[in-house]
Amino acid sequence: MAYLYINEPGAVLGFAENCFTVSYRNGLLRKIPSETLESVSLFGTVQVTSKCMAQCLKRGIGINYYSGTGSYFGRVMSTNHINVFRHRQQIRLTEDRNFRMELAGKMIRAKLNNQSVVLRRYQKSTGISVKKEIGEISQYEKKAENCVSTEQLMGYEGSAAKAYFRGLSALVEKSFRFQGRSRRPPRDPFNSMLSLGYSILLNEVYGEIEHSGLNPYFGFLHSDRENHPALASDLMEEWRPVVVDSVVMSMTNGHEVFPSNFFTREDRPGFFLDREGMKKFVTRLEKKFSAKMKYLSYADYPVTFRRAIGMQAGSLAKALETGDASHYVPVRIR
Repeated sequence: MAYLYINEPGAVLGFAENCFTVSYRNGLLRKIPSETLESVSLFGTVQVTSKCMAQCLKRGIGINYYSGTGSYFGRVMSTNHINVFRHRQQIRLTEDRNFRMELAGKMIRAKLNNQSVVLRRYQKSTGISVKKEIGEISQYEKKAENCVSTEQLMGYEGSAAKAYFRGLSALVEKSFRFQGRSRRPPRDPFNSMLSLGYSILLNEVYGEIEHSGLNPYFGFLHSDRENHPALASDLMEEWRPVVVDSVVMSMTNGHEVFPSNFFTREDRPGFFLDREGMKKFVTRLEKKFSAKMKYLSYADYPVTFRRAIGMQAGSLAKALETGDASHYVPVRIR
């Protein structure tokens, strides 16, 4: 299946002869058979014809809009996926404290496990010791087993995150060293890639949640707030280190991207990928989504990371439909 990313200024996404087309300013034309296209992500000044928009809505193909530097604007999606009965059950269970704590605890403990594994892998490949940070994360993972509130759970997650990013900073290529996680704006190139990667991952999760008939905005771990897809944020937690962090570390330590691929602007603080860097990053991230793995304990066959995210959304839907959080089994890498 095709997952289309367009970051060429002035490109036009259209539809003709049962194919989606991308027309570039230099005259090049790319065609994608309509049966194969699953999702579209547009960066910067890319146009979409009305005919193409109608076809995307008809076929349930989501269109994600980003600025040229990767800031997320929103998405266009058909409403054919809405399952009002699942929405009602989902909202009801957000008020069930036992269900909420069991589900949220599973997600955070899995995330902390995955962070530890990422640090151990790069500790082995670089020869740099981050045992202290790994130990801290493991302690918080154990403490998370006995939490009595999501606030306490998020407190342990936040403390573990400080240790985790301190470990990543020690392990990353020297030219990409950073001083902790920074979001808006990203204060260094490493954080710039993390922010863009998390934004793209969030939209992958968002789409899978919608396809599972759930509402992305009613979550169990993250607090409700205006314009925030809390359930998508919940589900993506265990995937952050597995997908995005591993890609960023691989690209920096593998010399696939360089500090010269980033720029700053006087009128806007922060670091941003240039066009070449953006192309490298989204290509590498898409390669990760398409790679196969066997991390799902309930599947004895390899699936792509993207398919696994979809299966996790389905597992979550089953847990919500039955009111039994044990049906949700988080991703724990080894």
